[in-house]
Amino acid sequence: MHIYLASSSPRRAELLQQIGMSFTQLSPDIDESRDADEVPEMYVLRMALEKARAGLALLGEDTQSPVLAADTVVVLDGQILGKPRDQADALAMLMQLSGQSHRVMSAVAMVDSRGEAHSRLSVSQVGFRHINAAEALAYWHSGEPVDKAGGYAIQGLGAVFIEQLEGSYSGVMGLPLFETAELLGLFGIPIIQK
Repeated sequence: MHIYLASSSPRRAELLQQIGMSFTQLSPDIDESRDADEVPEMYVLRMALEKARAGLALLGEDTQSPVLAADTVVVLDGQILGKPRDQADALAMLMQLSGQSHRVMSAVAMVDSRGEAHSRLSVSQVGFRHINAAEALAYWHSGEPVDKAGGYAIQGLGAVFIEQLEGSYSGVMGLPLFETAELLGLFGIPIIQK
């Protein structure tokens, strides 16, 4: 069965391809502002649902295919580290993460035109080794941190900073496949068929 992915992320597309899903990507535009006193878990779940609903709105009510969306945040000491604004911001993030353990939260949501909506949350613990300033700068110049939450990518060169991972590798990449498969099952889309 065909679905829509409300994300322009090539990483999320790769992960869906990995599990054999047929999908079309959409690029809904939503306000990603965080509400006052909104904890990271609630924020990331809300963002995933809003993206899925915005994707559905782009398609109109006639679509028979559900819309899947995801959102990912990096959380250090209760503070969300978003995508770096510039080089200085990326270097500051990497230095904050250096030698520390942080959480990566990835929410995935699925909606359809009948009004059905479900979401799941994946939380992983990621431990970084110590990073020196020269390494952080060289990493910035690789181009990889530019559009990544927390300023790094587990599936790329940033993997060399990760000393320990407890949780979901695909969740840290941005689309937790275990939770995604659960949602697909709720919508009658089996991943592994006889």
